[in-house]
Amino acid sequence: MSTDFVLLERRGDGVAVLTFNDPDRLNAMTEAMGQAIQASVSELAGDDAVRAVVLTGAGRAFSAGGDLDMIARMNEAGRADVGGPTRARNRDFMGRFYRLYLSVRELPVPTIAAMNGAAVGAGCCVALGCDFRIAAREARIGLNFNRLGIHPGMAATWTLPRLVGPAHAAELLYTGRLIDGEEAARIGLVNRALPREEVLADALAAAAAIAECAPQAIRGSKRSLARSAERTLDEQLDAEAHEQSLNYEGADLAEGLAAAREKRAPRFSGA
Repeated sequence: MSTDFVLLERRGDGVAVLTFNDPDRLNAMTEAMGQAIQASVSELAGDDAVRAVVLTGAGRAFSAGGDLDMIARMNEAGRADVGGPTRARNRDFMGRFYRLYLSVRELPVPTIAAMNGAAVGAGCCVALGCDFRIAAREARIGLNFNRLGIHPGMAATWTLPRLVGPAHAAELLYTGRLIDGEEAARIGLVNRALPREEVLADALAAAAAIAECAPQAIRGSKRSLARSAERTLDEQLDAEAHEQSLNYEGADLAEGLAAAREKRAPRFSGA
């Protein structure tokens, strides 16, 4: 579903594109935009024709982060009721708010963040929630929460150290320093940095390459990667064996083997 705040495009190659669409405000993250993201994710999650999703931003930013007016209103309410029931309301709202955007993690297919410009604060966090990231060289990327006077949110303290390691994560979170796409690539925050005009095309090409693979094998791979950090080696081996047993029952494995023998591109049906 396309809305005023989020555009959803289904391409003919099995790739879908979700675009934050508030360019005049650098795609500032509001509750309405989050609800639109969650609704689009729910729609895509039930569509077996979708094999990969690209997330990007309209205009010159990916997303400059949370809506400052919203944060200011919550600060005003909190200051007027220190230690009172407003604290619980603010806590519960932020938990719901962040989960709207992190619903992208629930997609059963791979997700790619095409970071065409600034990705700051919560804008960076939603990119971290994707499976991998491609950034513009000149993009400004970072977690500036502490510079605003607020604890990091949207799972920044969970996702960032898993990607860049605890030392890089500590520096970026404690200082709120913004880095460009090239430094982000060097430390592993993004997969690669490209000229701005090439970012979306590169992300779409990567998504198309994923879409050419066997859909059930890709979905199984995503499930396995998502659980790998909490499993032992033996548990992961058992999980992989289970996923492969499902593929042995499908027509796509037979097609893949035939294509390899015949030296042609496979034609996977998802069966």
